[in-house]
Amino acid sequence: MTTRRPLTRRPLRLLVVLALSALGLVVSGSSVWAGLVSRGKVVAADAVPAGAPRTLIVLGAKSEGGQAGVYLRNRLDVAVDLYRAGRLDRIVDSGNDADDAGNEVQTMRAYLTQRGIPGDIIVDDPIGLNTAATCRRARNEFGITAALIVTQDFHVGRAVGLCEARGIETLGVVAPCDGCSTLSLLRNHLREGLLSRPRAVLNAFL
Repeated sequence: MTTRRPLTRRPLRLLVVLALSALGLVVSGSSVWAGLVSRGKVVAADAVPAGAPRTLIVLGAKSEGGQAGVYLRNRLDVAVDLYRAGRLDRIVDSGNDADDAGNEVQTMRAYLTQRGIPGDIIVDDPIGLNTAATCRRARNEFGITAALIVTQDFHVGRAVGLCEARGIETLGVVAPCDGCSTLSLLRNHLREGLLSRPRAVLNAFL
């Protein structure tokens, strides 16, 4: 009967190196994907071109007690500005409207209507639980084939890629982040690169 020899330090180090290398490839590859699929399809909020889609998808973000958090507030302000400029016919507010998630969609609708957006041009999507779900539902449930989508810069490439993968001609609009803390921005950039983009690549091809 032979006994299995324990792994030596050298094979263990090799396994760690290989695992880290694979992780690096996944992370860098997903970032390349986000950049490629959104190339030429992202603009600043004040540079939306003439002839752009007149439907805007606003992606949900943190809200609490009926108040939009800083990320969400900046996205909604872009929607208000574009509507007032005569650039929109429809706004889709898409997020997680569960009580334990802060009722994002109710908060978004209230924010918009309080600033003069007619309620009948707002389309509520209360189960846009993530960006992939928002894009899938925009196409399948609401029949959207072309849209603007507004979010912050670290997120916009992924958002464009996911909606394009669902057959929506998409132009990403970069919302500012006035009032966002340096720590929260760092956290979001890290999460985007390490987790969200790799998962988005899988979602785009499933």
